[in-house]
Formats: sequence, C-alpha cells, structure tokens
Amino acid sequence: MCCVKVTDVQALGQAISGEVAKAVVGQQELVNRLLVALMAGGHVLLEGPPGTAKTLLAQCFARATGLQFGRIQFTPDLMPGDILGSNLFNFQTSAFTLTRGPIFTEILLADEINRTPPKTQAALLQAMQERRVTLDGETHHLSPRFTVIATQNPIESQGVYPLPEAQLDRFLFKLAVGYPDLDEERRIVAGHGSLFERIDAERMGVIAVCNGDMLAQAISAVSTVTMASEIVDYIVSLVRATRESPDLSSGASPRAAALLARASNAAAALAGRDYVIPDDVQSIAADLLRHRLLLSPSAEIDGRQVDAIVADLIASVEAPR
Repeated sequence: MCCVKVTDVQALGQAISGEVAKAVVGQQELVNRLLVALMAGGHVLLEGPPGTAKTLLAQCFARATGLQFGRIQFTPDLMPGDILGSNLFNFQTSAFTLTRGPIFTEILLADEINRTPPKTQAALLQAMQERRVTLDGETHHLSPRFTVIATQNPIESQGVYPLPEAQLDRFLFKLAVGYPDLDEERRIVAGHGSLFERIDAERMGVIAVCNGDMLAQAISAVSTVTMASEIVDYIVSLVRATRESPDLSSGASPRAAALLARASNAAAALAGRDYVIPDDVQSIAADLLRHRLLLSPSAEIDGRQVDAIVADLIASVEAPR
C-alpha cells in the first residue's frame, strides 16, 4: 500500500483491530475509538476497574500500528522531570547533555494518571496540546504521531488527584472500560488462564501491520473526507444544546465542536466512506462530550448521569436527513 486513500483506511483499521484481538478479547468498540483518536490526532483517557486489560490494550495497539511504545507508571512522588527529562552536566565533556524522559515516544501509556499530583500531571499539558516540550528554555519537538493513552481507576478515592478540567479537555475521548460479558470472560479464562508467563503483545503474536509513514498517509486521506454544511450545522447545534440544557452547569466549548467534526471525519473513513453522516457524529458524541460537561446542582441531587443527558440531547436535536 504505497499510497493510502480514503477507501483504504477501513482496511487498515480492520487489520490493526485484528492484531489487537489476538491478545485482547472483546473491546472492539474501544479499539475503534483508539483508531479514531489516532486518525484525528487526539488523546484517550480510559477509565475502568483494575484487571480489564487497559494496559494490554494500549500495548497491543501500539505494536499493531508499528509505533514506538512508552509507559509511565504514575505515583505520588513522580516529578515533572521524571516525565520530560532534564539537562545533566557531563563532567567528561564539561557540558550539559539532554537526557530525554519517557515522553519522547509515539504512543505513551500514562498508567493511573490520577495517582500523581497536579504539578506532574500538568507536565503533560504542552506535550498533549502542541506535541513539543520545553526544557531549560529550549523547545524539543515530539513525534507527529505522539498519542497519550491514559488510564485511571474510578473505584478508589483515597490517594488520588482528580484531573483538572484544563487537562481533561486535552483528551479527545474519555472511554468507560467495563467488565466483559459471560462469553468473553470464558474465552479470557480459557485462553489466558493456562499461561504462566507474562502476557504481552509480542508473546500473543501481535505484529505491526503498518508504520509511521503509512499512518501519516492515512491521516492525510482522512482530511479529505467531505463534511456537508448540514452536518456542520448539526454538530454546532448539538454542542450548543449542551450549553442550554438546565441539567448542565457548564456545556462544551467551540473547541469541542471542532474536535467532534474532526473525529467524525475519522469515524467516516474507518467506516469505509469519504463523507460524514449523522450516525458518525452520534456514535462518538458521548465519548467526546462526557468529560467536558458539568452537571447542575439540581441534576446532581436527582442523581442524573452525564451520559443519559447527552443521549437525551442527541435524541432532541434534529439530525439532517
């Protein structure tokens, strides 16, 4: 595949999904969202209980895409320099030498990101937004494919530092990782229960089906997907409806609307189309909006959930035919 066209993006996505499926049972929707984020240049926050293959999913996804993989295990004593790196004095050369931190990779797994203090969390802000970092006044560029896949455990409330809104907004999607269904769990136990060695992407036979150049071409092809003016109006109406809802004290920003359009282009290409339809927008709207909305006090008292409110908004805003 020397030149990736829009019609090739779906096949590429299916090939990547097929490799991930060698190690990760189920979770097809999560893999699709990771593909959409990669094609749209966004980052993903995975939230779910321990033992639901969040780390393995990120590792397998990186290996299947042929991108360099890095991992940071976030802890309360982690410092910004541990992520970004630092300039260390070399006594042999009498000069400072840059020691690059683990952020200098292509797919970065930020494991349990809410276990580290805000100062360290903020070290990711510039990198996630601009794909570059500044060390001692000097700017260092990251890979154009730099993607953060962060995880957090929603169960524990002690010893954690909730991500501030400014950082949450840097994530394209916030995905809820649930437990597998009965059949999937049986397959997990049957397939992994007899393995006594460490389970990782390489041991499970996951191979790279593309590389950075191929992904760059695919992303360039996604940018040619057609979005009709009616779809643009629909996205704007949907996002503006979040600001007018009495159940929400804070709605989504214009940036969220632009990201929703970009992600919809990627979703359309991965579905095998060179044009966007309302289903593309609706399929990803909840994952893109849920972490950008704040419940009103009355909605909190009533026990309402953001996902239910977004579903109601999608149903109430008329989609183009």
